[in-house]
Amino acid sequence: MRDIILIQVSGNDRPGLTAAFTRILAQYHLNILDMGQAVIHDTLSLGILVEVPVGAQAAPMLKDLLFEAHKLNISVRFRPIDLPRYEEWVAGQGKDRYIITLLARRITASQLSAVTAVVADNDLNIDNINRLSGRVRLDDEEANPDARACIEISVRGEPKDVAAMRAAFLDIANQQNVDIAFQKDSAFRRNRRLVVFDMDSTLIESEVIDELAAEAGVGEQVSAITEQAMRGELDFDESFRQRVALLKGLDAAALERVQQRIRLTEGAERLIGTLKALGYRTAILSGGFTWFGEYLQRLLGIDYVYANQLEIENGQVTGRVVGDIVNGQRKASLLRAIAAQEGISLEQTIAVGDGANDLPMLGIAGLGIAFRAKPLVKENAKQAISTLGLDGVLYLIGVRDRDQAELLAAQQRPHA
Repeated sequence: MRDIILIQVSGNDRPGLTAAFTRILAQYHLNILDMGQAVIHDTLSLGILVEVPVGAQAAPMLKDLLFEAHKLNISVRFRPIDLPRYEEWVAGQGKDRYIITLLARRITASQLSAVTAVVADNDLNIDNINRLSGRVRLDDEEANPDARACIEISVRGEPKDVAAMRAAFLDIANQQNVDIAFQKDSAFRRNRRLVVFDMDSTLIESEVIDELAAEAGVGEQVSAITEQAMRGELDFDESFRQRVALLKGLDAAALERVQQRIRLTEGAERLIGTLKALGYRTAILSGGFTWFGEYLQRLLGIDYVYANQLEIENGQVTGRVVGDIVNGQRKASLLRAIAAQEGISLEQTIAVGDGANDLPMLGIAGLGIAFRAKPLVKENAKQAISTLGLDGVLYLIGVRDRDQAELLAAQQRPHA
């Protein structure tokens, strides 16, 4: 009869501990069935599931392990696993896995407690918990306002009610100043290839049409039309035409002045730089204007830009746009077209936006992210980021802080 034994090692970490124990296992010709190791604040936790060959004796091996642990001042425990339990564990390997990502300026015990309670209520098992962000400084938030924290939780099983679980996560996010992403752990999650962005209030902090309206002295009128559209009294196309019409006669030099005032959203440069280093393609799909989209394309190295072309004649804005308006449905169509041109599936795409007209593209993308969006958009998007900058998107595709630093440094090195 074969023996299956779980060996659990814990204590102060230092080089050579894993080698010391596996060397003993090798002497007894054991098979490794499973293994996991974590180090938290220089404290090691190592688990090894071994099979003792038929006819071999486990007792000498256990004695040698105990002696080695005593010599190294490390704790070791043994737990026999019966064969039916092991076979049940093997049979469970086909279960779905999901990734839950917590993003915030600080991760608190209250946030983690609330999230893990929802996990438990849905009969999901937690397999792994990893920190993706760098080691936490003890500066307060005022001294370090751009602090970032992220942990990734891998769970196994099928939720009782996915919609109810997502709703519970959204409630926690709203109450506890944390973003919670819930994704299926598939091959597509780790192999996205295209990211498309809305521009205004997403890639940049401002709404360009409001800035142009201020230059034209029609800011209040444009804002009133925007409010009508938000209340559902006007569709996007009609509200857009009315707002652009109010810009008639604006000196084209005003576009240059507005461009100089543009501020990139927190984390935008870090995100785009890292994506480029990873070989991603990027696009701007905007209901704003090509003048500003093409400026960002040059500044950040964006691959595609689709926006509205503001008509200018004799050095003045005519109050019209050239060609079709880039509305919500057009954004979704453009996402499909770019994905087809790049030869990738929609599952390999990411879309990021903040407005209701971004929902169609957020809905068809493999990963749709509502960024600092209104409640309606957050509720209808697959994922949402409100607490961090745009570079929080990197955590949702599993990119650690140290990976980001390495990739950005490699980009800056001169190529031979």
